[in-house]
Amino acid sequence: MAAGCSDNGDKGGRDPDRPEELATQKLTWDACPGPSLQEGTGTAPSPLPGGTKWECSFMQAPLDYADPGGETIELALIRAKASDPAKRIGSLVFNFGGPGVSGITGLPSFANDYETLRTRYDLVSFDPRGAGRSESVECQDDPELDAFFALDSTPDNAGEENAYQEGLKKFADACEENSGGMLAHVGTVNAARDLDLMRQVLGDAKLHYFGISYGTELGGVYAHLFPKNVGRAVFDAVVDPTGSAEQGALGQAKGFQLALNNFAEDCVKRGDACKLPGGNAKEIEGFITDLLARLDKKPIAGLGDRKLTQSQAANGIIQALYSKEYWPYLEQGLDEADGGDGGLLLALSDSMNGRDQNGNYSNVQAANAAINCVDDTSRFSVPQAKAKLPEFRKASPVFGDFINWGLISCSQWPVPGTWEHPDVSAPGSAPIVVIGNTGDPATPYAGARAMAAALGKGVGVEVTYRGQGHGAYNSGDACVKRVVDAYLLDGTVPKSGTVCP
Repeated sequence: MAAGCSDNGDKGGRDPDRPEELATQKLTWDACPGPSLQEGTGTAPSPLPGGTKWECSFMQAPLDYADPGGETIELALIRAKASDPAKRIGSLVFNFGGPGVSGITGLPSFANDYETLRTRYDLVSFDPRGAGRSESVECQDDPELDAFFALDSTPDNAGEENAYQEGLKKFADACEENSGGMLAHVGTVNAARDLDLMRQVLGDAKLHYFGISYGTELGGVYAHLFPKNVGRAVFDAVVDPTGSAEQGALGQAKGFQLALNNFAEDCVKRGDACKLPGGNAKEIEGFITDLLARLDKKPIAGLGDRKLTQSQAANGIIQALYSKEYWPYLEQGLDEADGGDGGLLLALSDSMNGRDQNGNYSNVQAANAAINCVDDTSRFSVPQAKAKLPEFRKASPVFGDFINWGLISCSQWPVPGTWEHPDVSAPGSAPIVVIGNTGDPATPYAGARAMAAALGKGVGVEVTYRGQGHGAYNSGDACVKRVVDAYLLDGTVPKSGTVCP
């Protein structure tokens, strides 16, 4: 069935009927095991302060909400109960973005940052449909993914263009072969309907929600579909819902270039302590551009028998720019790669791609591709992408080529897309606090203002954080934490236009 039939929120009404047994299902909560291979390797989550243990369960949801009485899928959930039950508000549901990031592993990883919120909420997250421990999308095996991620993703001639396209087709064909029945049903609209089913199953009259990165887009779509069901919600590291895929990619090119410039300026300020050559930020960026050009011609030693390619190096640099805490690793990795050792940059790239030290991949990139491609209608050809190269190179001399060629990533996808951009207008919704970070590389600052406006007057409440990295609440900034906690815990809506710090 075509994706549009199940993923178009304007068909079949805003709240399609569900079988009563799904809305009233009882969850069985058990001790959480360690992450599955699909979620990434690791150990079972440790107890929280006071000894509270994490609990895991599975919720049944329709595969296709257009056929709510048909086939069902399992969605994996995790929770930690509120530390002050007498003051409990309800559940606070988190989505950590991606799309395709596992909430089962993500929430325990950041749990210390949310301990104050746990005083009045059960902290809850989940693996979205298509991802992790839930009914997941499967594509290529581990050796095939090693080859796929080592591809030259900035082709310089017809032969390299053909090889890149062939790699994308092999990946898409494997997804269709191994998960064809899922691909039409993993889009954001279905995930938003999963959230409302989750709200009911958890016993909450309203959905209290904390969305990060892509999780803000998911939250915006939820607010559009179910405005009367929105409780207290916060969007952090905000996706611009008004732009096309091309505009979003161009914004990321500018965002990562800005983050790289901030990194380089910080390195220069440290003088001789900076390991990278160059007396100013432009010279350091020139060194990085030169390093990437050298890797394009000849990969260097990486990890084991794996080489560091140009594409993997760029991916590793981008991964390190997500957080200022990673800047020392980026500096070290660039310095070592200049000397012929690409191990650290390759490890950073592996982290983004979901590869562990034993060569096992999670399904984060498979889920990411499946969700993005069923959401987005654009299908760029090679000539169309090449025509955009000058604009992307102007936006980012370092990353422009890499991000531009990413435009064709859905060109071979077997399922059509749903929209040019999502509708997040939510008249009648409770206020939603929308936080933009001025130094965010992945979801540039302008997206927060666009989201607040698109949600509608009286709904989107814009807050600005003047900082670095992807997101604001986990930055440790006391002002952001105070604003968010006051809303989620006490219902105090901040003044729109609030600036932190």
